[in-house]
Amino acid sequence: MEQEFRYILEKGSKKFPCPLCGKKTFVRYKDSDTGNYLPEVYGRCDRESKCSYHLNPYIDGYAKSKNDYSQGFNKLHYNAFPAKKINKEPPPDPVFFDFDSFKLTLQSGRYEKNKFLQNLLYRIPFPLDVDEVSKVVKLYRLGTVTNGYMAGALTLPFIDLMDNVRAIQVKQFDEHNHTIATDFLHSIMEKHYLQHNTPLPHWLKEYRKQDKRISCLFGEHLLSKYPNNPVALVEAPKTAIYGTLYFGLPDTSDSLIWLAVYNKSSFSFEKLKVLQGRFVYVFPDLSINGNTYKEWEAKAKVYESQLPRTQFIFSDLLEKKAPERDRFEGNDLADFLIKQDWRFFRGGIVNSNIQSTQEPEQVKSEASAASEVQKTKFVSQRSEVKSDVDDLKWENNIKDLENYFAGIVIPCQPLNLNKFSTIIDCSKFIESHLTALKTYKGKRISLPFYDRLIELRSRLNAS
Repeated sequence: MEQEFRYILEKGSKKFPCPLCGKKTFVRYKDSDTGNYLPEVYGRCDRESKCSYHLNPYIDGYAKSKNDYSQGFNKLHYNAFPAKKINKEPPPDPVFFDFDSFKLTLQSGRYEKNKFLQNLLYRIPFPLDVDEVSKVVKLYRLGTVTNGYMAGALTLPFIDLMDNVRAIQVKQFDEHNHTIATDFLHSIMEKHYLQHNTPLPHWLKEYRKQDKRISCLFGEHLLSKYPNNPVALVEAPKTAIYGTLYFGLPDTSDSLIWLAVYNKSSFSFEKLKVLQGRFVYVFPDLSINGNTYKEWEAKAKVYESQLPRTQFIFSDLLEKKAPERDRFEGNDLADFLIKQDWRFFRGGIVNSNIQSTQEPEQVKSEASAASEVQKTKFVSQRSEVKSDVDDLKWENNIKDLENYFAGIVIPCQPLNLNKFSTIIDCSKFIESHLTALKTYKGKRISLPFYDRLIELRSRLNAS
């Protein structure tokens, strides 16, 4: 018997503007029980060859989020009805990577053979201190493969909230720390056993049967260690590592924890639900026409409605600064950071000390961009918002913003804040940002909220 789904694509010829390409070729999902549309990001663009945007409420996790569930230290409850007549067995419990095999990758004698780490210490334009690299290795539990075709490769473990190892990615790098080969440790081990005509261990037999192994964020185990810290979210583990190396470890409660989703399609509710209650600063990779940025931002707006007290704040720095070549190559924050002196991001040097083999104007541009990253992120060396003013002046600043927004007619329609950001609900946006300012007044964590409200005020005044 054919399954009946509660959430279905609308039938007929009615089309909407696509969240990704903007063309009026978008078919939205509807709730067959109520007749209402799902949030506007759920649907399919008919321009399959030129756009291919399709956000499915079942694959993405929207439908599942309507049921009670728990993971790690979070339990979320939603008041909605589940899909009807879906005869689907509950997913089996995950099989974790063998912990003893994982520990072998962490042996201290292996690190001198790790090309990625040796590059950080000796070969990149601005080598890092041994102590800084060692701290990051320990934080993320990075390891090394010493034998076989991936000898010298870096191991990147995906460890969940409960300290279970879900998967271990293996990446080989060239002298510039560009990826030249990728595999997974379970796959390498399986090949080894087969080549030597040796039976697979029981855990590996069960582990390889799973359809989905990377089922948590890279660095997710840090969330339980730093329960109140905001998060910086990127695509690749390498970028998260660079973020920590350049901006520092989460030594204080307002320092960032750098996490990675794994790849573009991994920006899903199932992975991000562990971030409930956090401020999440998102740095999407570059893409042609900013497609990744737009897709992730559209998804984040839906996730915010499903995750109480969670804020996703997108950095458009790369979108504004990057040349077209970088977009075509899909470069990310790590590609930008590696050209800079890490001490600049710790407040140790000034722009004039940055040296490079690039053209002077390009160096100047990148140094300026580095400065903007430093200003954008509250983990930078920038002083607190109230640095030159007292608490009373800060209270007055908040009051001025409250009075301004209370004295105008708030737009009911979505508003383009800038080229890369769209506010869907202006009233909710203002309310949440003012609440954040009052909660974190005078702290660096409040900077993005203050800046965005000032930008919104300027945008409305210019209208």
